[in-house]
Amino acid sequence: MEWREIEVFLVLADELHFGQTADRLYLSQARVSQTIRALESRVGGRLFERTSRQVSLTLLGERLRDELRPGYDQILRAFASARESTQGISGALRIGVVSLLVGGPHLTGILQRFEAEHSLCTISVVDGSTSQCLDQVDDGRLDLAAVYLPLTRPGLTVGPVLARQERALLVPDDHPLARRGFADAEDLTDVVLCQYPGVPEETLDVLVPPRTPSGQPTRRIVLDMFHGAVTLLSAVARGVICHPTVARFAEVYQQPGVTGIPLRGLPPMESALVWNASRESAIIRAFAKCASETLETVEGPAEG
Repeated sequence: MEWREIEVFLVLADELHFGQTADRLYLSQARVSQTIRALESRVGGRLFERTSRQVSLTLLGERLRDELRPGYDQILRAFASARESTQGISGALRIGVVSLLVGGPHLTGILQRFEAEHSLCTISVVDGSTSQCLDQVDDGRLDLAAVYLPLTRPGLTVGPVLARQERALLVPDDHPLARRGFADAEDLTDVVLCQYPGVPEETLDVLVPPRTPSGQPTRRIVLDMFHGAVTLLSAVARGVICHPTVARFAEVYQQPGVTGIPLRGLPPMESALVWNASRESAIIRAFAKCASETLETVEGPAEG
């Protein structure tokens, strides 16, 4: 079995789409199909089920993927380590950021410092939902992600905390709490909250608590066709929901009809860099170190 065949198989096992696999590997779709047919002939069975609408792994394909993946990743790490020892850290770093709020106020400074210190590296920053970022960190399409904490997903390393942000509540301009000028955590029982789709439950329960500190239940609903800040702010402006967030929200996003007020009685929200422990590399370690040093420079040493 040739290296290219292994690579094509594993990328297709991740993408489950012949066209996307071809794009990632800079091959023609016909070449990808030809390679998979040759592999299936070699192993004596089908590795993928194909229909006009869907591609999925067979049980044989799942077994081959699981047995090939660790060795493939180890070979990549070995070559990267050898290259880094002679040339310094180089390569592409792909970072997923759930939102500007999650990235924190110093993310741009971290990126600029890393690029200045590691000129052989290139950085791509993409946005996505929490579930998208975490799934892509799992399968290797992203090297790092910036997400809210807490997070105890198996196989993840939680790295430097990017931001600790005080809480705020988004309310319509004419809401009684807006006139009062602040909200207490116990006030959350009197409003409707938004339940983010795709956010790990442990994280969601801190961001949008299911109960107040005294134990009173809150009401969380899922918005139809949720796509992020635009959907959220529109719903707040129309009085459909109120939304617990971080105080910096008003600096980053503005919407007529929406007021952000201090939310007392909840702990600050923390966000951090995370990565797949099995794919940790020198470039990931270098970026995490750069983040820690940048934050220490602008904020001072972490307490404790």
